[in-house]
Amino acid sequence: MNERVGQVSANSVAEVFQHTAAKAGDRVAIRTLGDTVTWTWSEYAQRVEEMAAAMTAHGVARGDTVGVMLTNRPEFHVIDSAAMHLGAAPFSVYNTSPASLIETLIANSGCRVIFTEVAFLPAVGAAAQTVGIDVVVVDEEEPVFGEGLSTYLSRRDPAFDFASHWRAVGPDDLLTIIYTSGTTGAPKGVEVTHANMLATLNGYLSAIEFPAEGRVLSWLPMAHVAERGCSHYLPMTSGYTTTCCPDATQLLPYLQDVHPTWFFAVPRAWEKLRAGMQAMVAGEPDEQKKRALTWGLEVARRRFEAAQQGEVPADLAAEYEMADEMVLSKMRAAVGLDQLAVANAGAAPSSVEVLAFFHALGIPVSELWGMSESCAAGCVNPPGDIKLGTVGPALPGFEIRTAPDGELLLRGPGVMRGYRGDPELTAATIDDEGWLHTGDVGTIDDDGYVTIVDRKKEILITSAGKNIAPARVEALVKGASPLIGQVVAVGDGRNYLVALITLDPQMVGAWAGSQGIDPAEAMTSPQIQAVVAAAVAKANADLTRPEQIKDFTILHDDWVPGGDELTPTMKLKRKNVMDRYARVIDDLYADSQ
Repeated sequence: MNERVGQVSANSVAEVFQHTAAKAGDRVAIRTLGDTVTWTWSEYAQRVEEMAAAMTAHGVARGDTVGVMLTNRPEFHVIDSAAMHLGAAPFSVYNTSPASLIETLIANSGCRVIFTEVAFLPAVGAAAQTVGIDVVVVDEEEPVFGEGLSTYLSRRDPAFDFASHWRAVGPDDLLTIIYTSGTTGAPKGVEVTHANMLATLNGYLSAIEFPAEGRVLSWLPMAHVAERGCSHYLPMTSGYTTTCCPDATQLLPYLQDVHPTWFFAVPRAWEKLRAGMQAMVAGEPDEQKKRALTWGLEVARRRFEAAQQGEVPADLAAEYEMADEMVLSKMRAAVGLDQLAVANAGAAPSSVEVLAFFHALGIPVSELWGMSESCAAGCVNPPGDIKLGTVGPALPGFEIRTAPDGELLLRGPGVMRGYRGDPELTAATIDDEGWLHTGDVGTIDDDGYVTIVDRKKEILITSAGKNIAPARVEALVKGASPLIGQVVAVGDGRNYLVALITLDPQMVGAWAGSQGIDPAEAMTSPQIQAVVAAAVAKANADLTRPEQIKDFTILHDDWVPGGDELTPTMKLKRKNVMDRYARVIDDLYADSQ
């Protein structure tokens, strides 16, 4: 049996860091693509100590806050870790944030310094000048505003007693502030303590057998609580190697470089990976190889479906072993997912069809569920006992139940201290018995597995009084075609559903080439209309009559993460979409009468 990561027992995450740095000192902790940067745990720890000394010399102390607006780069880990070792609370700003929002977060947090890079300096500089805080630029020695990192580090007290600072940090000290991504209005500052994070880490370490040594990829925004847990805090428990990916659009080459042992991704990333693999098969020029790939995937599908029914015939099992050796293992290796011990999807509803594809391929992606307000703690499908379509049972140490209206209530040591500067909202979100009112509607089966229905505020109620979860409808449509980017189901107060659909330009381009269609004309071609119509029809076949989409329109706008329609982690900003496309929606209903 392979050695696994054990539970952590410490007063703070800083103490966990120090224990691991001493134990795994020669192991690589932080790296970049192609090993351009490689820091061992000992080197990482030394850089953290130097940064903490500089922060102290600049007046950062226990109880203070520190702002960070950086891409996924090595300096992030040093700055964030140094602040927590001082008992200060770092917080990250989404890279798409405008100056007005940065100013709001600075004011709410009360931070005295923000670390950034040249690309974000116009927005950060404008906000910092208004509020009056220091700016440190990590990638330029003499920036046009603020000071360079080397200059900042050069001013530190040589007599600085680092150990006394981090040993003074306790479980109730603030570890970080997570600002929600704004799907329901202005971001809220979720206060996460060291105790919150330690409990969450132990919950996941109990539920999942993480190997003792491993590799993770840091590629989602570090302002997101799940990415912080995956690629920043969890490696501190185990001495994992984190590879920094500053551009999420380059995910595939990073996967091929890292071959992670644990990989967490939002559903859209899994959708795109599946679409890419399907396109690879469809576009294989060698007919013999193409037949082999197609055969392998078909065998995998049949074997998976048989396993779901409870029994795999011996002849199918043997054929699968052959297909895995000849085809499937090579497909996993081609995308860098051949050495996974754990694979997770979360932060939004996943398509069961997409998850089934990866399970069949030999990559058992497990859905999990949590919130910023619960420090990413909540539920997870344990590897080896996954129920597709659910997010699994509650993590060890946590409780979950439903309110009379179906809202999921969560209680446990990972639940936040509160919203920063907003005691009234905190009291409205966490009741007197400690239950966090999550805002998600769900069901719990006899085995304790939770199925997320939708956000409570997003449930559609048709004019006939039918309650419909748009997330389920949207996931089915997206899962029906790799060409579809985003789907928004509409129908609140109407007598049937329609949908707004965007396309994935990359997938459409590849598809157009295989169909002999001019890529410049593909987005508006009759053929693409037919593909989307077929996807909607396929989804409708799995929906009840009130849930079915009667009509749709294809939008030719580019919805980007962090834009008006999507959060940085690709969740829908539903109200923004409804407001922006109100006339389009009205026309859809008028045309389909």
